[in-house]
Formats: sequence, C-alpha cells, structure tokens
Amino acid sequence: MRILIVEDDKILAKTVEQCLSNKYEVDHAYDGEEGVLYAEQGIYDAIILDIMMPIKNGYEVLNAIRAEKIFTPVLILTAKDGISDKVTGFRSGADDYLVKPFNREELLVRLEALIRRTTGNYTENVIQFEDLILDLNSRSARVRR
Repeated sequence: MRILIVEDDKILAKTVEQCLSNKYEVDHAYDGEEGVLYAEQGIYDAIILDIMMPIKNGYEVLNAIRAEKIFTPVLILTAKDGISDKVTGFRSGADDYLVKPFNREELLVRLEALIRRTTGNYTENVIQFEDLILDLNSRSARVRR
C-alpha cells in the first residue's frame, strides 16, 4: 500500500514516514501544488494532508483533487483545531481529521480504518496457500496443523 504525505515541515513529514514505513510505501510532497500533482497520479491508497502549506493550502488541495474526481481517502493532519476548521476540511472532501500534536498509534489506526472503509477490506490481512499462512499485519508465517 502506498501513502502520500503532503506536509511542508520536512522534519514532521519524516517523523510521519517513520510511523508508517513498516506497513506502507511513502511519498512526500512539500507544498500544496506538488501535493496536487502527486495525488493526480491516482496511485495512492490514502493521503495525509496538512492545511497550512505554501502555494496551495490543504483546503485548496482537497478542492482541486476532488474537482478532478480523485477520491483517494484523505486524512487531514494539522494544528488547526477549531470546529470551523474541521467543518471546512470535511466539506472540502476530507475523510478524517487529526489534530497535531498527535499520537502515533492513533494516526496508524485511523489510517488503517480509513483504508479499510474505502476498500471494503474488512478481512484480516492474511494470505493462505495450502498449509502456509502469512499474516501481513504481524509479518509472520505459520503452518496450519
């Protein structure tokens, strides 16, 4: 699975990537205009989007990609914590909203839930071939007895 992080703070973007790197491939865009260009590729399973960025803010990014009929799920990750900010985010097309500072585990589970809801994949992330069982969540293998 592939995630796009659109965040102008490179240190925070790297921190978020470290949270996700065990489970996802991660790409970065460091301003809103670049974020739109990446999102338009249509290759991402989810987008993590900041609001306060140069060139285009997160709301403008959302409006642009939704106008292009790109329905990749978007989790807004921002310091803007007002109700009006959240309402604007959701009305612009966000699927979830998380305020900074955030808990890493909460970010992960929200992202997992967002992807699960949009893909309809409510099954365990398990592959089975004959007696071999691979659990992709725990990255473990076992033999069925």
